[in-house]
Amino acid sequence: MSTPRDLLIITLDSETSRPVEQGDLSLALAGAELIDLLAAEAVRLDGDQLVPGLAPPVADRLLGEAAGALVREAPYESVADWLWRRGRGLAAAYRAELEGEGQLVRPPRRGISFRAGPPELVDSSVRRQAADRWAADEPVLAGLAQALGVRPRRAGSADSASPEAADDTVATVLATVNDALVELAAVRQRRSIEDAAFDNIWRGSGG
Repeated sequence: MSTPRDLLIITLDSETSRPVEQGDLSLALAGAELIDLLAAEAVRLDGDQLVPGLAPPVADRLLGEAAGALVREAPYESVADWLWRRGRGLAAAYRAELEGEGQLVRPPRRGISFRAGPPELVDSSVRRQAADRWAADEPVLAGLAQALGVRPRRAGSADSASPEAADDTVATVLATVNDALVELAAVRQRRSIEDAAFDNIWRGSGG
């Protein structure tokens, strides 16, 4: 079981009111990696600091890469710092991994422009495993997906209470992911306002 893979599959497979921003997805994937590393005892939390632990073999390549990316000397990294550092471009990395494994394929080119459509998930045991975990309302996967605005397809589920994390360490990671997403949204809004103001000045100057 790989929480980052399952999260990406669920995000690609679910209906959302708006497309999930790649930056948001990358932050959530970094949080998912961290939760799996905590479960594997590859790292532990001391307050909000990530203290590396055992180095167990990890079957998933990108998760193994994440374990190798842990800061192993004091002063250790905070959960928030990990999300921003590890999350950079992580959504694209996981998409490329799924494509390389044949789990995500591009449909044939159609139409006059001969442009291929967006990649599509194939029917596989990996996809079914993620769907089963999602249908079971597994708290970690549900918490990360809800932070991204992804909701179960079942009727009435959008009004259900947020899932509770299994323990305090997982709750800390989920809360930090949510905080990072709020911060990223604020940065986007500020840039949008600044761009709009610049456009108004440019038009007013006759540029």
